[in-house]
Amino acid sequence: MAEKRHTVTAFSRLAGGRLWSACKDLLPIVLVIVFFQLVVISQPLPNLGEVFWGSILVVLGLGLFVEGLEMALFPIGESLAQALARKGSLLWLLLFAFLLGFSTTIAEPALIAIARQSGEIAAKSNLIESTSIAPYALGLRLSVAISVGVAILIGTLRILRGWPIHYLIIGGYGMVMVMTVFAPPEIIGIAYDAGGVTTSTVTVPLVAALGVGLASIIQGRNPLVDGFGLIAFASLLPMVFVMAYGILIFA
Repeated sequence: MAEKRHTVTAFSRLAGGRLWSACKDLLPIVLVIVFFQLVVISQPLPNLGEVFWGSILVVLGLGLFVEGLEMALFPIGESLAQALARKGSLLWLLLFAFLLGFSTTIAEPALIAIARQSGEIAAKSNLIESTSIAPYALGLRLSVAISVGVAILIGTLRILRGWPIHYLIIGGYGMVMVMTVFAPPEIIGIAYDAGGVTTSTVTVPLVAALGVGLASIIQGRNPLVDGFGLIAFASLLPMVFVMAYGILIFA
């Protein structure tokens, strides 16, 4: 009974700390919105009750989500990376890296929304047929997801081989600049936005945990120096792949 009471107390303190941290993180956003709504626009907040209730749900969701990341996703990512590295199979490790990047990106809600909106705008601009919106959006999502999978694979190879990260980043952005010259104007803005969409709340912690887990178990690697940087590749390659997709669709 005493152990159960101790567990409940510890959980309450943990939950309270997370909720308070979430409140502090959201406070600047709330202050900015309230200031512009009341001072600049000089109008009361619409649907105040719904806004208040929604804010409470956001705080609860954010606090629980962050706690879940630290309890589950970070340890899972690190343990899987370390287990695969100990297994000594480069093929399985690279396959895991690719599938991790692909699977976390293909289901990203922000990417789904942007791909659908892009298809609708392209249809309204007579760039594609109205019946081609769904295939176009799916192709865009697949382009981004495959590019993130390839990016995580390359980042994993970088950690294993000890390649300098700045060479790869500079070379990658050189590819982006070259592709920008040849890509249709209609796809360039979408391609650049796709790089930011990929850094989602699920992809980032899992990919970061993969890098840190690998760097911590490979001899001669520093988790702080070599374990990070995978997200940079995940933001870079989608721009190249989406512009290549645009060349195939619009050219």
